[in-house]
Amino acid sequence: MRHARLRLTAVFVLLAGSASAACIDLSKPYGNKSGCINKNGQEVYAEDMLLLTSEAFVTVASACTLTEKKAQADGSLTVKADCEAEGEEGKSPATFTIKHSAKNAGKLVIADEEGTVYGEVTRCR
Repeated sequence: MRHARLRLTAVFVLLAGSASAACIDLSKPYGNKSGCINKNGQEVYAEDMLLLTSEAFVTVASACTLTEKKAQADGSLTVKADCEAEGEEGKSPATFTIKHSAKNAGKLVIADEEGTVYGEVTRCR
């Protein structure tokens, strides 16, 4: 009986840990320095701008509207989006992976479906 309770407790602890690790909260914007400056609209131009919100991913050359978000077992978030690139007509579908940085858990890393990393972003203040 005691072993059964210990096993059950261990299962709950593992589930609670994996649920918190799996949760990437985009309710507040994330960005690099110039991305956070621009979180309320274009205020400065910067070649390295990255801004991630619950609805969009914006770089200096493209704007993507997030259409689907799916949490993965490893704690990452797979995001599908419709993107517009500067100088091009129409929208193109894209898929991004968002995960916690291995170096700093407070940062998120954004990469495209080929694994090319756009950069790291932190929660905007």
